[in-house]
Amino acid sequence: MLSKRLIACLDVRDGRLAKSVKFVDTKDIGDPVEKAREYYQGGLDELVFYDITASSEKRKIMLDVVEAVANEVFIPLSVGGGIRSVADATDLRLAGAEKINVNSAAVQRPELIAECAEAVGDQNVVLSMDVLQVPRSADIPSGYEIVINGGRKKMGLDALSWALTGERLGAGELVVNSIDADGTKTGYELTLTALIAEAVRIPVIASGGAGVPDHLYDALTDGKADAALVASMVHYGDYNVSDLKRHLHDRGLKMRMSW
Repeated sequence: MLSKRLIACLDVRDGRLAKSVKFVDTKDIGDPVEKAREYYQGGLDELVFYDITASSEKRKIMLDVVEAVANEVFIPLSVGGGIRSVADATDLRLAGAEKINVNSAAVQRPELIAECAEAVGDQNVVLSMDVLQVPRSADIPSGYEIVINGGRKKMGLDALSWALTGERLGAGELVVNSIDADGTKTGYELTLTALIAEAVRIPVIASGGAGVPDHLYDALTDGKADAALVASMVHYGDYNVSDLKRHLHDRGLKMRMSW
């Protein structure tokens, strides 16, 4: 049985760590480089870095901040925000990113996934999906719709269909981020996560809504996720990485432990 992973997410705006609730009311909460160092030293399995306004502002990601974070951590670093081409992906790899995280541009031009997979390997391409619950319809039979540009634009695209398309085109992992749960600390959207995880053969990362350690356990069991992504609960100091991993280990999950 593969180990479950704990992943921390750094949402970065203007070079600073930011946090929102349901993708709005975004606040500056500190230095991303400092937090990256802290989480790495605590035994984090993987770090995700998102430049959250790169797509909506139609600019490239801030490579200097990526490089600064990469110099502090020696675990897989997954980076996303404003990636529109293989050249962008290559620049990020040279800046220290191990995995390339595509989102908005891939929805608008799906072949980007295949191009990046061919260039850097499918195991290094992550499709990040921002998902909003909506009424079921002919276009959205699952009741979950893909939204892009940091939650600003609905796409009329069914989340389950898009997950399957992303897998077919070469994505090696999926991040399933629930906008409805984002920043609420009330728990992951387990129905959504399990729906995607049961349909694909690639790893699924649950994202959005973690507030207490048992929420992670729920995502990794009932939600069928291979990894749980946290932000608020570690950014604000409510919990630390080592204690979260110990809790999951003590509840019977196979984790990579540093002791």
